[in-house]
Amino acid sequence: MGDREEVRRRIIDAATRLLHDKGREGVTTRTVGAAAGVQAPTLYRLFTDMDGLLEAVAADGFARYLARKHSQVLSDDPVEDLRRGWDTHVGFGLENPAHYLLMYGRPTPGSRRLVTEQALERLRMLVERIAIAGRLRVGVEAAVVMVHAAGVGLTLNLIGTPPEERDAALPDRLREAILSAITPAAPPDAPDVTGAPDVAGAPGVAQRAVGLKAVLDEAPGLYTPGERALLDELLDRAANHVPAR
Repeated sequence: MGDREEVRRRIIDAATRLLHDKGREGVTTRTVGAAAGVQAPTLYRLFTDMDGLLEAVAADGFARYLARKHSQVLSDDPVEDLRRGWDTHVGFGLENPAHYLLMYGRPTPGSRRLVTEQALERLRMLVERIAIAGRLRVGVEAAVVMVHAAGVGLTLNLIGTPPEERDAALPDRLREAILSAITPAAPPDAPDVTGAPDVAGAPGVAQRAVGLKAVLDEAPGLYTPGERALLDELLDRAANHVPAR
């Protein structure tokens, strides 16, 4: 078993080096076999085919990415933690462009890699902390999709742009635009010093709906399953309501 894992590790490392040095087109059965010192049958036995090997390489890259994210100690400010998570994501993509393109560049319509699901779970946890704090103005899933789509799209755009042509301020500007779209400008308990009345369906309604849904799991047994399903539906409707202008 040890020998098998050692050979598997050697193959993944060889494919990773080729991916970094030559891009996806440079990773073939012949080049990987030569770099790892194994024959093609060994590759097929351990990974089935090239797609299986690339999946293993992607998973290895994501493991390093998630290790970096999990090493970040969470603070008392969930919005700031999400901000740092965004910076980590973009930074990893720019430092490991070949890996990032393998993980995100050619998605299969209607499906996601297991490793991307793991990254989304981390993002969902960060967003849920904002909801529990009463500082999320859209539903949790809507916020997760917005942050994920913007972060991946930005990183792919930057990777495809020559370094000397990149707008260094773009990651920060887009990050703050997304945060402004999903969180209020001030904490929910801040006094309204403008004296202006709330607009029908204003963000405060959405914030309260999202916050309530986020903490309902802390009161198990309070509602029957049917009541909870109905309440979740109503809270989601309030969270995602777009006020009339």
